[in-house]
Amino acid sequence: MKDGKPEGIRDYGAPAGGWGALKAVARTLKEQQVVFRGATALLKANQPDGFDCPGCAWPDPNHTSAFEFCENGAKAITWESTSKRATPEFFAEHSVSELWKWDDHSLEDAGRLTMPLIYDRPSDRFISLSWNAAFDIIGQTLRDLPDPNMVEFYTSGRASNEAAFLYQLFVRAYGTNNFPDCSNMCHEATSVGLPKSIGVGKGTVELRDFDDCDLIISIGHNPGTNHPRMMTTLHEASKRGAPIMVFNPLRERALERFAAPQDPVEMATLSSTSIASSYYQLKAGGDIALLKGMMKLIFERDDADLAAGGTGVLDREFIVAHTVGLEDLQNDVKGTSWEDIYRKSGLGHDAFESAVTTYLSAERVIACYGMGVTQHLTGTEVVQQLANLLMLRGNIGKTGAGICPLRGHSNVQGDRTVGITEIPNSALLDGIERAFGFRPPSEKGHNAVEAIEAMLAGKSRALVCLGGNLAVAMPDPDVTFAAVRKLDLAVHLATKPNRSHLLIAKTTILLPVLGRTDQDVQLSGSQSVTVEDSMSMVHASKGFLKPPSDHLKSEPAIIAGIAKATLGTLHDIAWDDLVANYDRIRDRIEIVFPDFREFNTRVRKPGGFRLDIPASRREWRTANGKANFLTARGLDEDQRMSFPEALVLTTIRSHGQYNTTIYNLDDRYRGVFGRRDVVFMCKHDMEARGITEGDRVDITSINLRPQAAPRKASGFIAIEYNIPQGTVAGYYPELNRVIALADYDPHSGTPAYKGAPVTISKALSSHP
Repeated sequence: MKDGKPEGIRDYGAPAGGWGALKAVARTLKEQQVVFRGATALLKANQPDGFDCPGCAWPDPNHTSAFEFCENGAKAITWESTSKRATPEFFAEHSVSELWKWDDHSLEDAGRLTMPLIYDRPSDRFISLSWNAAFDIIGQTLRDLPDPNMVEFYTSGRASNEAAFLYQLFVRAYGTNNFPDCSNMCHEATSVGLPKSIGVGKGTVELRDFDDCDLIISIGHNPGTNHPRMMTTLHEASKRGAPIMVFNPLRERALERFAAPQDPVEMATLSSTSIASSYYQLKAGGDIALLKGMMKLIFERDDADLAAGGTGVLDREFIVAHTVGLEDLQNDVKGTSWEDIYRKSGLGHDAFESAVTTYLSAERVIACYGMGVTQHLTGTEVVQQLANLLMLRGNIGKTGAGICPLRGHSNVQGDRTVGITEIPNSALLDGIERAFGFRPPSEKGHNAVEAIEAMLAGKSRALVCLGGNLAVAMPDPDVTFAAVRKLDLAVHLATKPNRSHLLIAKTTILLPVLGRTDQDVQLSGSQSVTVEDSMSMVHASKGFLKPPSDHLKSEPAIIAGIAKATLGTLHDIAWDDLVANYDRIRDRIEIVFPDFREFNTRVRKPGGFRLDIPASRREWRTANGKANFLTARGLDEDQRMSFPEALVLTTIRSHGQYNTTIYNLDDRYRGVFGRRDVVFMCKHDMEARGITEGDRVDITSINLRPQAAPRKASGFIAIEYNIPQGTVAGYYPELNRVIALADYDPHSGTPAYKGAPVTISKALSSHP
């Protein structure tokens, strides 16, 4: 303990951004030993002639500044452009058994992979092999399997459109639709829920809409850490007087106040700008109750206004012309009691009155949301209720209004657009047949949860990962790790070593890839790839740094090599020609997906182009041609919450990480430094359990399934924090172990990372 606080815990009084962010960037450049190289790379980030940041999917402005990067984007770029190398000599020095004991930060901090590697069981080490040998082993193993559906093909959202398109082409030519994808773990509720509501599984707004909106709703996300460049947009909106209404369990510093590093006045005067005009701390899992409560009060005010001779507060012109289902929604919402809404949401009468007054006062509303909305057992319904709220006032399909899901990885949306899906529709199958002359399989494949289940059951025998850290990202590591270790083959395309690579199958191969910052030279010269951001803008990305090794290949080149070794001349796909010039890949994308018309021409224009979003112009590509009000029965009640002393655990990211990548052990804005073994609790919940700040505690999942194994995370430090009673929070992926693989949204397959019922008690040895 120091000053009454546990080691590494101290108050952080500064705003988000500001000098703290600049100091963190400088520290990162120094730690990765790339002060000059890294600084040069940062100036190319998110520029029309540069590369797309490998971090988040927030869009680039039309007129970029010279400093179009954020603190966490800088971490992602320097993490990739590091001078550190994980060479064959590194792996000769460190056995897999030794590396397994390293923490996740140290594993990736070893540096960039430089050679293809294969696990050698007698020495318990990875050893180098040639590219041809690697392709031969992979191809032979895949050919020998009796059924293509015995292989899982995972995709990370950092893969480019060109790589993802070639990948899905190879996999479908091989004969399966098994495409577990990182989106299964984050925004699949958006991809599944919004098409039924508005006909498209993407957001409807553009970046310029934020200039015209008169209210921003922020629900279930922390942009200061996960989408820091969004803070510039929120900063500008706040300064021009647009209210920003926040709904989130934790008080997050960036949503309270922010100092823009690009603002010379704020930097010189050490001042900042308030972001949230109102901040409502709802309970984790209280989203449906929140949204139903707001709609219930809107209906009450509408009825009262009509009774007084007014025209009501709903946008009836929009509702009559464009929607169906309002009556069912009204019956459901009006039949939900205020008592239940208050209890489940954690918000009271005054909070709802204030929030609804703000909403009804605005003519153009944008609702932004993150994984705090989607990663629940009812995530799909939550997304649909948010769409309902917007549609009541016509806030979809007009300037300055719409729904804005905040995607994570920089091309997770693009990968889906170009065919990474386990449920191919007829348009995709027709397009592939049109472009390549064969009809792919139409049967549904596996999502991420189904892939792990199939591996565990022995039904799937091989795993190919196009990037990512799948096993660590998934819940229930005892189950997930065991599933990967049962495989005949595990192949990882990666820039750096991570824990998933150490889950040794019968044969495990690591294939080093070029990163987003690396120059990619093929037979026709230096290549660009493309990505799609959260607002459906497609633009080019061109690396310029000398690759860390002459032995690296690009993702498209590796996919082509595996495809040739596996398929031979099947379907006469000219893999080498496609890789020689990525324009040819884009030409084929254009044939398969007509929305990419004139792809190569349009993407060469600064800023690229926007894919068509029919809902943005109030054209609804739903089964009935209308936008649909959809009901969600109940309030996301979970029987496990009736367990004595039950709490809801929501897993969160620290400021020093991005998804499973741990850049450092700090969470500056929350006052945590040099450690990750913490759980955030309110004072009331700590006192009720006899816990004082700094005590070690055990976190145990509540499971009512017969014969279910208990899941426990032991030895975490309890930290008092501003968080609602009944809600606790801790870091992902460390607390994935108390989330069951079977706990997922049945519509989207997304695990319930943000709503895990747990108990917390003092550990037997309660002090560190």
